[in-house]
Amino acid sequence: MTMPLLTEVNAEHLLRCICFKTGPPRTVGVELEWLVHDLHHPESPVSEERIARAQTVVRALPLVSALTFEPGGQLELSSLPAASLTECVDSVSTDLAAVRGALRGEGLVLTGLGQDPWHPPRRLLREPRYDAMETYLDRHGPAGRSMMCGSASIQVCLDAGHAEPGPLGYGRRWKLAHLLGAVLVAAFANSPHRQRRTTGWLSTRQSQWADLDPVRSLAPYDGPEPRTAWAAHVLDAPVMCIRADAGPWPVPENLSFRQWLRTGLPRPPTREDLDYHLTTLFPPVRPRGHLELRMIDAQPGEDGWTVPLAVTAALFDDPAAAETVYRAVKPLAETAGRSPAPRNPLWETAARSGLADPELRAAAVLCFAAAQEALPRLGASTAVLDAVSAFAARYVARGRCPADDLLDPDHGKDHRS
Repeated sequence: MTMPLLTEVNAEHLLRCICFKTGPPRTVGVELEWLVHDLHHPESPVSEERIARAQTVVRALPLVSALTFEPGGQLELSSLPAASLTECVDSVSTDLAAVRGALRGEGLVLTGLGQDPWHPPRRLLREPRYDAMETYLDRHGPAGRSMMCGSASIQVCLDAGHAEPGPLGYGRRWKLAHLLGAVLVAAFANSPHRQRRTTGWLSTRQSQWADLDPVRSLAPYDGPEPRTAWAAHVLDAPVMCIRADAGPWPVPENLSFRQWLRTGLPRPPTREDLDYHLTTLFPPVRPRGHLELRMIDAQPGEDGWTVPLAVTAALFDDPAAAETVYRAVKPLAETAGRSPAPRNPLWETAARSGLADPELRAAAVLCFAAAQEALPRLGASTAVLDAVSAFAARYVARGRCPADDLLDPDHGKDHRS
């Protein structure tokens, strides 16, 4: 069926309705990206044939989570919206155990690092959309290919929140996500290397996101009404590519979605084009009905991913913790200045220095304390509580993050799982 054509007014209305679905926070989800390496020699390249064979084996598993693969062969598991933190952790843990077992049978392993420390970017997926994405991102430098093919993250998904003001209101949660996001970058920074070299960043992955197309990687958050500001941002963002039924997808230059709507050239855009355009925007917090927090590096170990998930969910969904943390991180807005994340001084400091920065360390200590108080109220399991407590003691209380382990051999830790 042919999709109906859009008008500028209709597109703005759609964006306001579909990107912030307000209501009481009830569900939580997580999207986990992993690098895939050789089980015994992770620094050695894995052939495309081995990766393809392993993908076929993993796709045959009866998983609850959605399974996808990124252009460089990274594996991603996306949970269904869960009614509780415990339900989310249990479901994804079961799927991960199955995936790990299947990969080990192929001599491969999942690696929890925000950036591949050994291998240069290598694109394995050959599809028109990835061809077009690569062409577009190459216009802005090498960070795009590295992001596409060599990075991995933990993306926490939370409901947008109430329409009314308050600690669980969507306007407050939207702003909190951008201020707290820098604290999350700093606390969970886990990518100090790229292509066998130290980069000078504790989160090399985050530094690369800041180097992407300066419009596509930003989101307006310092305003009274996020729905209106986000809708305008989406329409004014450049179109990455124009989908085609056959052949390569055209990659226009300097064409915003608003201009495309007004001119109707090279063909009139549809609702499906708008939906796809949304997936090509990469801000650190992306509203997709829910809020998708995208700034956290992949973490080491089998259950390391549960810590950022649990801490973030607690700080957003427990009313007392949300109020405490919002008041605590609000002063960080002065450090951030008026530049949107991730291109402001606060986020740059978080990616470069982690919790060595006193301001970010103090905020992280308070956030972890608030989360540890809130998690029992959210029904978190003993395993999750213990993992958060251990992380707080090992890293936060000492002004460290996982990247510091990688830079200090005396504190080394296996990032494979």
